[in-house]
This record gives sequence, structure tokens and C-alpha cells, in this order.
Amino acid sequence: MNTNTDLPGLKTALEFPLVEALFGRRARRFSIGASIPDGPLAFTSHHQPLPLSELEQMMVLTAAAGNTGWHHMITRHARYAPHLSNYSAAAGGRTFPSAAGFHTSEIFFTNDDGVYFFETRDAGALVERQADEDINLDALLAAHRQRIRKLSDTRLHIPPAEPYMEGHNTWCVNLPGSLLIIPVGDIAQHMIANLCFLVQNGYCIYDDINREQIPGLEKFKHLVDLEAPFPMTFIDQYSLTECTAELSTSCYAGMLMLQAMGLGGWMFDGMDRHVILGASGDSDVPGLGFRYDTNERWALPNPTGLPGVFEAYCPPHYPDMYSAVEAFAKRKFGPGGPFHPDTPGPWKESAKVRGSAEVHSEEFKDCVALMAQYIYDRFGKFPGTIPSVFILTYLQAHHLDLEFYDHHFQPGAYLKTHAQHMANWHQSNEI
Repeated sequence: MNTNTDLPGLKTALEFPLVEALFGRRARRFSIGASIPDGPLAFTSHHQPLPLSELEQMMVLTAAAGNTGWHHMITRHARYAPHLSNYSAAAGGRTFPSAAGFHTSEIFFTNDDGVYFFETRDAGALVERQADEDINLDALLAAHRQRIRKLSDTRLHIPPAEPYMEGHNTWCVNLPGSLLIIPVGDIAQHMIANLCFLVQNGYCIYDDINREQIPGLEKFKHLVDLEAPFPMTFIDQYSLTECTAELSTSCYAGMLMLQAMGLGGWMFDGMDRHVILGASGDSDVPGLGFRYDTNERWALPNPTGLPGVFEAYCPPHYPDMYSAVEAFAKRKFGPGGPFHPDTPGPWKESAKVRGSAEVHSEEFKDCVALMAQYIYDRFGKFPGTIPSVFILTYLQAHHLDLEFYDHHFQPGAYLKTHAQHMANWHQSNEI
């Protein structure tokens, strides 16, 4: 895909001031083709829905979850010296931050043409550039376009009614013409990453729900401090919160791009996550079709992944937690991983830097896996008190109906980029 470098909207977006995006950001929900049937803001659009062009869609997707080259890792930790800190699980950076470079989330999205998976988590530097060079936008977007995998030929079915989504979203979410981005987090993998972090720093956990030490940990007392363990639920919450930051900041990065491009839309959390993942229990609303389990001990079903697409690091996608821990170690230390000496990087001596990290020993992995397997056996899932897979924040992008805002709002309800969007991006479409 070649971008039209003469397109005025593209030039405006690339030069748009960050401060303007920050202070001009608003939730602008009324899209072309939408309708509010009643109340003080009643209005019906006079136009048919207009989907985003391929270029517009790629700009938003790449802003929300694009690869930005090699990230710089954790630079130093006295406990690890002279080794490099070995926290990270991915070598590439993205447009949003991840705690210690764990990167345990991915992006799904839907539009009028279907449902898609946008896989960037384990990408290396898709496009590299020198310090004095501008971004090669054609190369960047083309590389990211290759990361898209189509899963369905129809838009994701989400009934516009409660309890599937919050009542205030039923008139505006997932409408024809819209792009709906759905970041999904692998909390099971994030929990493994945090258990590795604990053991690497001499810590372990105990089961504060059942008030017991994890059986068998005493044989690892030379690795971890059994007298000062962390509560399991604390690490559960830590993992959930860290991963949620990925989901939210991904949407926020995309939200800033909407301002630069003059697209409407907003980030929100008002759709039921079980409905979206496919764990609603309603066969007519399969969502993304994730595998999920139920148990009388749990208040809610537990999604674990979409087989062959996005699988959490836990059973049933792995035989046991020992296998999941081994897979996580392979992600970190195997080919393409952040601590493999053959993985390129940003340093002058990248092989030396990456190869200096201490590789998890068999004993280390056994210690981590012992705690992880205990949790799975004791609670029937992993992690024990939070979901294995989690979603929270969504981003919708659409074309704004300016007539609604001109009718109901004082001047200033939208930016110049919104006012000029159709002329700048769709010269053959006059709205």
C-alpha cells in the first residue's frame, strides 16, 4: 500500500502539534449515519455511514499498537550486576508502554468487512531509521499491514442493548462505518512474568486466601526468602493492573491520532468483556469466540484464549504450568527474544548487551512453576483470583457528523482537523 503523499490530511496529521492533540482531545461520539431519537440532543444524521479508508484505518491501528523499533530494556539493577536485568519478554517497543517490557497484550479489531487480529507483540524493529531521518511512512504502514490476520468476514456482533453494553452506548458503539479496536491482555502470562521477577529478586508468594505457604517451596530457600513472602492476591492485582495499563494507553495513543487526523471517536469501557470475548453464555452472541471455563468456585466464567490466535500461558493451552513457564522462558531467551544474542538491537554492541542477561536456570524455572502450578491446582485456574484473559478499554474511530455539533454546540466543539477532514482526506466525498 502506497500512501498519497500529496493528501493534505496526511501532511496535516504528521505535523499536528502534540499539545493540540492533548488539549483538543474529546469523546466525539456522533458519527455520520448515527441517530439520537430523543432528549435535549436529539438529532438524526442526514448522511449514510462512511467507513474509514484503508489508509485512515492503518494510521489509527499503527498509532494504537504500532511497533516503534527496539526498546531500550531495563538499564541497570545493582542486584543483577554485571548482568543486564532480564525482565523483558519482547525485544520490540510499541506505541504504548509496558511494565518492564513484558508486553503481554495484543489487538483485535472489527469494521464493516470483518474481525481481525493485529499482531505486534513479538515483532522486532519492523522499520529502522537513522537519527537524522524522517519516518518512512509507506514502509511503516506496509510492514504493519502484514501483521493483520482476518478472522471473520462480518462485523463483530454486539447487540446494541443492555446487558451486552452500557445503555449510554447502545446508540453509538460499533455502528456501520466505525472501526472498533479491542486490546486484549494475557494476564496469565503477565503473572508468570511477575513470578519470575520475584524469584529473580529473592522473593516468593504465599496463599493468603487459604493462609498457607506453598508446599515444596522450602527446597528453594536458597533462592527465595520464605520468611517474607508476598501475598498471592497482591501479585494478582499487580499483574492485572500492569496489563490494564497496556490496554488503556494503547487506546490513548490511538485517541491522540484521531485528533491529528480529524476523526471522531473515543476510548471507553462500556461493553461487557465476557460478551466481547465470547463468554456471555448466549450462543447467538459468540463474540470473539474465546475458549472459557466455568467452575462453582468462581463468580464469573474464565476466558483463556482463542486457539491458534491468542492463547493465554495456562491450561488448557498448555498441558500444565511447568510447560507454560518453559514457553515464557523461550519467548525471552529463544531466537528473536530480548535476551538472545542474535536478536538485533539499538546498542553499538547489541549481541554483547543482550547476551549478558542471566538465563533462567532449570532450578529457577522449577521454582516459578511450582508456585504457578500450586495456584492452578488450588483455584482451578491461573491466576487464582483474577481472569486469565482480560479486556477493559476500547477505542472507536469514525467519521464525525459536524452538523450535529453545529446544531447543538457552541463553536469549538471540534478541531480544525475535523472541520477540514472530508476535504483533506476524501476529496471525492462531499459531506
